[in-house]
Amino acid sequence: MIKAQTHTVTVGLVLSTVPGYSETFFRNKIKGLQNAGFEVVLFVDYTQKTDVDFPCRIVASPQFVGPRINKVFTVLGVLFKALFLQPKRSFALYQLDKKDGIIFKNRFRNIILNQFLLGETLDWLHFGYGKLAHGRENVAEAIGAKMAVSFRGFDLYLSPLKHPGCYDLLFKKEVRYHVLSHGMKQRLKDNLISDQKIHVITPAINTAFFSHQKPIATMDDNVINIVTIARLHWIKGLEYTLEALAKVKQKQIKFKYTIIGDGEEKERLVYATHELGIAEDVFFPGKLSHNKVKEILKTTSIYLQYSIQEGFCNAVLEAQAMGLLCIVSDAEGLKENVLDTQTGWVVPKRQPEVLARKIIEVSKMSKSEQQEITTQAVSRVNKLFNLERQNLLFREFYEC
Repeated sequence: MIKAQTHTVTVGLVLSTVPGYSETFFRNKIKGLQNAGFEVVLFVDYTQKTDVDFPCRIVASPQFVGPRINKVFTVLGVLFKALFLQPKRSFALYQLDKKDGIIFKNRFRNIILNQFLLGETLDWLHFGYGKLAHGRENVAEAIGAKMAVSFRGFDLYLSPLKHPGCYDLLFKKEVRYHVLSHGMKQRLKDNLISDQKIHVITPAINTAFFSHQKPIATMDDNVINIVTIARLHWIKGLEYTLEALAKVKQKQIKFKYTIIGDGEEKERLVYATHELGIAEDVFFPGKLSHNKVKEILKTTSIYLQYSIQEGFCNAVLEAQAMGLLCIVSDAEGLKENVLDTQTGWVVPKRQPEVLARKIIEVSKMSKSEQQEITTQAVSRVNKLFNLERQNLLFREFYEC
């Protein structure tokens, strides 16, 4: 049950930058909280001119860049605030860091870098990504706020590999955690975080926009239309996907595969299509607007998400809502996103031969069998992954 509010709850959300138009998760969350009577303040490291119309107040970190004289004046300005405008909170942060054994240099650095967070009165200070809480583990306590941290796939699974021990201090603090799947919840529990501190709130989509309106797209000229929406990054398993499709082509099955997205691996993936003999069958249109994505999904039969690691994946939800036949890997949250043989198919990751067989099997299923799967998928997404339910869960997250 949601407790009755006795005052306006103020949530400070910490992100690196103001969410872009396509970053619907944070925009929908902020809008949902505001509609429920919460006040939201967005703290960011960087802003752009296009951020002026964002629907909540933005507090940006001072920029310690440019000529040395500019940096000196910026530091002096921050120190003035620390000593004369927020002396109690600055000293509290210093003392808390000292208690945790942080060396003097880093205690001083933390006061400088986090000063823009110390001037606000908040009920909650919520770090939108786990890595953003690093070096800020004591800020919430210093300002008298509760602390929350959201983890997504890459920052929970990859950041500790790139930065060993980066969450050691965080995991000792009094924090309420938000994760995208029960698999991620188990990873936190493996780090001795109590069950009561971890809340699973899955991604959600605009089910009115991504809606199932017609039967599964037909295979014109016996060509299977297949799509993936993903960053072009090794973690998305796209090279394994291309290897699987090369095996599909060897079986004389025609397809058109569209990879929507951009990233650092594009050149290598394009090269791989030539090496595998499927360059004429694979298309890289880059990042597209939601409207263009929807138009492509309307003419697509099969959606693939063969990731090596995945927190959950909104794109898979959108594809299911549009009535596509979804085949995903067994990476983390994908096993909860798609129910194997009920709303789609889950196959072991890094096994292109197995993926190829599944693509062929699904493409040869009868229309009635395919329709049964997509009907169940559409129903489940509409029931469990809509924005209204997500907004309610976030209200409970802050009020329970």
